[in-house]
Amino acid sequence: MHYNKEKIMLKYTKTNHIKVCYNKMRLSAFLCFTVISMALTESVNIKSLVFSAETDTSYVEMVPQKPLAIKAFTLCMRVATELKGEREVILFAYRTPSSDELNVWRELNGRLSLYLSGDPVMFDVPQLGALETHLCVTWDSSSGATTLFMDGKKSLTKIYRKGHAISPSGRVVLGQDLDSFQGGFDIKQSFVGEICDVNMWDSVLSDSNIQDIFSGKRVPRGNVFDWEITELQIHGEVDVVKREL
Repeated sequence: MHYNKEKIMLKYTKTNHIKVCYNKMRLSAFLCFTVISMALTESVNIKSLVFSAETDTSYVEMVPQKPLAIKAFTLCMRVATELKGEREVILFAYRTPSSDELNVWRELNGRLSLYLSGDPVMFDVPQLGALETHLCVTWDSSSGATTLFMDGKKSLTKIYRKGHAISPSGRVVLGQDLDSFQGGFDIKQSFVGEICDVNMWDSVLSDSNIQDIFSGKRVPRGNVFDWEITELQIHGEVDVVKREL
């Protein structure tokens, strides 16, 4: 039987070229998957703030990465406190010269509340305690939809402050409630406990993104506050410890 050697060589070359390309594609896909997996599971060392005692002098001011002129947000933090039902506790305070623009509280009765320049919306949820809780609050002006997440679990949706806008040029403080733009702190409203990983976006994140943040996966960082790079100005007796997230 007669064979055309040139055709056989061409066929052999094409076949091997296809195999080489296929193997390269498999290797490339494997490496890509490995890099993504490592990125998703990579641990990060972050600062954690410990407020050991009631004071009217200890607080941490956060410097935003962009002005808080926003009509939607997602605010997340990790928090632990042993002040159970003894008094109200401020968790996050943002104030402009004219008003309290955005406050998050643990109320005296244990409910968690969000204040946007007026009366609050409240959520009846499990009490905060010594075991760390991952807490997120979301709000959208266009619909008024407001929700709360605790350790990745979503609350019911409440309608609050539809059409409202949050104003810029304010101060964001952890540990104290700003009764005035300069301060005016009340010792019986101060935060006592540990707080860290405070991040804020000027949009409402999806439920799955919030659940990923709770579980420690790497997601796009906050564009208003990114805890890993946000400047923190420490005042008074606040201990800063390093921890792995």
